[in-house]
Amino acid sequence: MTTSQSPPALIAALLDLARKEDRGALAALRRGLGTEPGSEPAMFPYVEPDLGAQPSRARERAGYLVAALFASHPMAWEGEEPYAGAHNLGASFRRLSGPDGISPSTEGRFRALLSCHRDDLPEHLRHAISLLQSKDVPVDWARLWYDIQSWDTENRWVQRRWSRQFWGGHGRTEDDAAEPAPADEKETTDVR
Repeated sequence: MTTSQSPPALIAALLDLARKEDRGALAALRRGLGTEPGSEPAMFPYVEPDLGAQPSRARERAGYLVAALFASHPMAWEGEEPYAGAHNLGASFRRLSGPDGISPSTEGRFRALLSCHRDDLPEHLRHAISLLQSKDVPVDWARLWYDIQSWDTENRWVQRRWSRQFWGGHGRTEDDAAEPAPADEKETTDVR
């Protein structure tokens, strides 16, 4: 994925809802918090048009989960090229840590998130995003959407990237470029 790509249609639509301060739409999306991704009908008009014609189950679940989480904390990283890769959720947690270093409670929450099973990911992410929201820490929503789709890969490259950002606190490395990308990430355009 190159840095010149525009955000996926779903993320662009979510960012647009936040810019417009569409409280009704954001409230409808928040109804999906704590539910099985894709099970809240109030979300359908805001998510379905931007998933593509025949989304995979992973893309669909991730889309609904990210939309609900976004509605609870519509704050995105600013000032850098989209998809520069420097701001996965590990980077957000690193910022949460602040200048005094990583607190044991923050590290414990992050470790629990990294080790959770895909089925438990929505609940862990809901708590993580709530924590980030409470401290006004931004999230790279497109990166999170792609990462959720690849959460259970055998080599756990998503968790390793997040760990690198959290404990190392550095930007992309040469190793990141060698990691596989989800099929959706290889697309150059999203179909509305």
